[in-house]
Amino acid sequence: MATKYIFVTGGVTSSLGKGIISASLAKLLQARGFSVTIQKFDPYINIDPGTLNPYEHGECYVTEDGAETDLDLGHYERFLNVPTSQANNVTTGRIYYNVIMQEREGAYLGKTVQVIPHITDEIKRRMLLLGQTGEYDIVITEIGGCVGDIESLPFIEAVRQLRWELGVNETCVIHLTLVPYLKAAGELKTKPTQHSVRDLSEAGVQPDILVCRSEHHIPVELRKKIALFCNVKQNSVIESLDAETIYDVPLMMRKEKLDERVISKLKLPQRAEPELERWKEFLGRLKNPTAEVNIGLVGKYVELPDAYKSIVEAFVHAGAANECKVNLKWFQSETINDENVVATLQGLDGILVAPGFGERGFKGKLEAIRFARENNVPFFGICLGMQCAAVEFARNVLGLEGANSTEMDENTSHPVIDLMEGQKEITQKGGTMRLGAYSCELKKGSKAFSIYGKSKISERHRHRYEFNNEYIAAFEEAGMMATGINPDTGLVEVIELQSHPWFVAAQYHPELKSTVVNPHPLFTKFVKAAMNYTKSK
Repeated sequence: MATKYIFVTGGVTSSLGKGIISASLAKLLQARGFSVTIQKFDPYINIDPGTLNPYEHGECYVTEDGAETDLDLGHYERFLNVPTSQANNVTTGRIYYNVIMQEREGAYLGKTVQVIPHITDEIKRRMLLLGQTGEYDIVITEIGGCVGDIESLPFIEAVRQLRWELGVNETCVIHLTLVPYLKAAGELKTKPTQHSVRDLSEAGVQPDILVCRSEHHIPVELRKKIALFCNVKQNSVIESLDAETIYDVPLMMRKEKLDERVISKLKLPQRAEPELERWKEFLGRLKNPTAEVNIGLVGKYVELPDAYKSIVEAFVHAGAANECKVNLKWFQSETINDENVVATLQGLDGILVAPGFGERGFKGKLEAIRFARENNVPFFGICLGMQCAAVEFARNVLGLEGANSTEMDENTSHPVIDLMEGQKEITQKGGTMRLGAYSCELKKGSKAFSIYGKSKISERHRHRYEFNNEYIAAFEEAGMMATGINPDTGLVEVIELQSHPWFVAAQYHPELKSTVVNPHPLFTKFVKAAMNYTKSK
């Protein structure tokens, strides 16, 4: 069977949840036995989101092959339990970069390089790339931004051309739109949807299915009206209400028969009903917890929870695995100091110090770690959180005055965290960190080993600074053990405090590999430790 292509566009407003709808549809098709992948095309000119401030765009999600990508790829992996790669996220910047590089090499034989056909050809090439591997029955392409935006136009034009070239039953366009409720009038309004579909049609693309986001049920008369004015069949007007959790959306879309409409449009062979038993079990555990814990997330981007999206979702998976409701309490590390730390953090059952870059909020993270260490509160450090744990230990246990990371103080007398030699010459910031999957060996008998249940693991990284191995002996003598080591470089990946009930910090990002089907063991056991701590209070 030739690969089929589904395109998901959005209109009226951004943040309607194209990523969740794409992931939910993919889950339903996967549950019917099709092999599916999802890719995200972003209209911004950054080559990748790696250099974007998390306040701008939420977290930067890292794939196995070390691509810095859009956070929607995290949803794709969490829903499908299939790894994504560099090929699954493309930006306008990347498209133009590729075309310009080819032009410089003379690939266009002196022709004038233009948006059509050169840019759109490159977009089409990237849209078809995953389908040409032969691994997938269906490729879902989510197009970022809103229909009608100038920057989205080349992508919509590429979709128009592909639909024409591939044939009528080879592609399906799903348009996500908003049906707002006017409180004063007491009614739902379809005009924004009509305008949005008109914009899409003017660009030469007629949607096959409309997914209407709404806070209220859309009655049959209104669906008829939308269908009539937007040139779609009535049963292809799909209602998408606000959900209690994003993990409800696949079942809501199943109820609305979104997957059936897509199968019918693409003339796909009818496969068995979707197999969603494990998904329903997960939702059952998630919604019926038997315990509750309060976990403090200490970070510097806490005003925008999307900056820590994968961590939040990893706690959802770990909570469900433990049948425990995890209440995340957000703490801005800039506001924590030695005077208010006890008042701020007391009453928590666990403390996680989050990843990040730069000096802002660094001292607050150190205070939070000291509080967790001295009061035996379960502690989990990720990336910069692990480096902070090392600096805090060096200062307050080993008595190394002024111990620091050279990221915060280039001239520190005790660089417990330092740049690798290979990083010292780098001037370009984008895509130059230690990125993607690296292997790690866990020491037998360590807490990390018992958590994973094996000695060889592979985890994803995104960092530039490393634990300075010159300090390992002093650390271990004082009880802070390096229990995870990269076998190729000897770099420290995991540290844990022996005299503490649960004090584990990792240089890598375990949250990136947590999925509904496979909750990450570090998060699962951290939640368990928090539950035990609550009982022991």
